[in-house]
Amino acid sequence: MSVKIRLQRHGKKGKPFYSIVAADARAKRDGKFLEKLGTYNPNSNPAIIELDVDGAVKWLQNGAQPTDTAKAILSYKGALLKNHLAGGVRKGALTEEQAEAKFAAWLEEKATRITAKKDGLSKEQADAKAKALEAEKAVNEARVNAVKEAEAAILAEEAAAVEAEAAVEAEAAVEAATEEVAAEETTEETTEEKSAE
Repeated sequence: MSVKIRLQRHGKKGKPFYSIVAADARAKRDGKFLEKLGTYNPNSNPAIIELDVDGAVKWLQNGAQPTDTAKAILSYKGALLKNHLAGGVRKGALTEEQAEAKFAAWLEEKATRITAKKDGLSKEQADAKAKALEAEKAVNEARVNAVKEAEAAILAEEAAAVEAEAAVEAEAAVEAATEEVAAEETTEETTEEKSAE
């Protein structure tokens, strides 16, 4: 029986969630498995991977073959490195303590890289939020300026209309005054004519 370390798909459509399992190569993808080694959630950034490294190394030493994706996950979590170091210990090239020290150093370096990536992502999100806020402020200022300009234009039109009305009233007053003067003159002329008669 050949054993494969592979992914078993779970989750809903568009939101996959995988179990990392050791299964018989002839078994269905989501079918019977020999041992569950961990989980893989690609829906978050960075992806969340939980893996039993010692269990994966045990299966690798017993001859299990990982699929391409499972191999990438095992490499990411250090199971392949631990298997390689265990092979060096078996051959006598390393002691158990040296192998553990190398693996611990690798894990520490990997943790710092993951932390740096998370910090970079959070910084990018903060920058994107700041840019969106600045753009929104600019749009709001443009709206406020447009409203102020429209109000100023309306006030200017009203002032022009008031001035035009005042000018019309002044002209009407002048015309009325000239008509009154003309009327007075005509009445004076008629009274003079009557007195002359």
